[in-house]
Amino acid sequence: MSAELGQQLRGLRESVARLHGELTRYGLVAWTSGNVSARVPGHDLMVIKPSGVDYDDLAPENMVVCDLDGLVVEGDHAPSSDTAAHAYVYRAMPEVGGVVHTHSGYATAWAARGESIPCHLTAQADEFGGEIPIGPFALIGGDDIGKGIVATLAGHRSPAVLMRNHGVFTIGRDARAAVKAAVMCEDVARTAHLTRALGEPLPMAAADIDALYERYQNVYGQRSPSPASP
Repeated sequence: MSAELGQQLRGLRESVARLHGELTRYGLVAWTSGNVSARVPGHDLMVIKPSGVDYDDLAPENMVVCDLDGLVVEGDHAPSSDTAAHAYVYRAMPEVGGVVHTHSGYATAWAARGESIPCHLTAQADEFGGEIPIGPFALIGGDDIGKGIVATLAGHRSPAVLMRNHGVFTIGRDARAAVKAAVMCEDVARTAHLTRALGEPLPMAAADIDALYERYQNVYGQRSPSPASP
C-alpha cells in the first residue's frame, strides 16, 4: 500500500467513524442499526461501519475497508450487512462518494406504506428537487437493495430513496453530504406526516420547485471567490 493511499484511508476511517455520531445525534438509528460508507477517491475501495458494533464503540480503527465487490481488504471486523448494497451503488454510480442507511422513524413509516413523499415544502424542493421516491422491496444481504437504489435514483434529483418495508438510503458526493440527506429526509418526512394529520397539503407548482432547487443548489451558502482576472 502506498503512503498516499494509507493517508487517504486514515482520513476516511476518521471521517466515517465521526459521521456515525451524527446518526445518533439526530435520532436516525436505534441500537446498532444504520451505516455510513465513503468511497476512497481514485481507488475501487470503500470504508464502511462494522456489523453489529455499538455506536459508542465505533472508532477509526474498527472501520472496515472493502473493495467494490464488498470483499474485506483491511480490518479486523465483519463489515455491515448492507455492504453489498453500498458496493453496488458505488460500482453503478461513479459520481457517488458516500452512502448512508437508516431506519429513521417517520421516513421509514412512509417506506412501510410503500409511498413516496410528495413535495409540498420549500425545504424539500431545496434539498430533494421534488418528491422523495419509493424504491422496491429487496432482501438484505445481497446486492438487490443496491440495484433497487440505483434503479430508483438514476436520473432523479433526490439523493434519498425510501426502500419499501425497509428504510432510507441516501447518496452524496461524499459521506457528509449523504448524512445530511438522511437528516433532511427524516425532517421532511416528519413534517409531511404532521401535514397529512392536519388535512390535505397545498400543492406546489413544478416551476416553483425547479426554481427553489436551482437556487439552493447553486446560490445558497458560501461560495469560493472567483479567481481575479489577470
